[in-house]
Amino acid sequence: MLIETEPTPNPATLKFLPGRPVMTTGTRDFVDPDEASASPLAEALFSLGDVTGVFFGRDFVSVTAAEGVEWTGLKPQVLGVLLDHFSSEAPLFTGGSAAEIAIDDSDFTDDPADADIVAQIKDLIDTRVRPAVARDGGDIVYRGFQRGTVYLSMQGACSGCPSSAATLKQGIETLLKHYVPEVTEVRAA
Repeated sequence: MLIETEPTPNPATLKFLPGRPVMTTGTRDFVDPDEASASPLAEALFSLGDVTGVFFGRDFVSVTAAEGVEWTGLKPQVLGVLLDHFSSEAPLFTGGSAAEIAIDDSDFTDDPADADIVAQIKDLIDTRVRPAVARDGGDIVYRGFQRGTVYLSMQGACSGCPSSAATLKQGIETLLKHYVPEVTEVRAA
């Protein structure tokens, strides 16, 4: 089995492509070892000690190294864990868990009067933004729309990436303002 590796815009994160689906639907972001208990793979990656984030995408796993850790030493360890997991065809999540269910913990409630605007925003995010962000090893989640402001959350390699603020402001905000005139600003949530 060959696992390809790609850099991401976040120098602390590498994207690993096992050549097979990772998540059948949605994505899953693990930001600490406690969350990783839902997944044997995420738990094994965190157990390496130098891992501070694991993200499962449709066909990739993004791994974030701790500050100051060089990928030259960590990459072979991560590849070993991934090879063991995918070769053994072990489950991605522990049995009986609701680990694949995405919970929207948003504090925002969209105004029903904005339903058409919100639908346009979500469609643009799903069709234009999410594929580009996934290529960089992450995901973007819609959190809400209030008085012209769109609230989004970056995950995976995009969370904490030095260029994520520029991506939100110069890329996503410009796109949404162009297609949805009611959008005046995009903010990280």
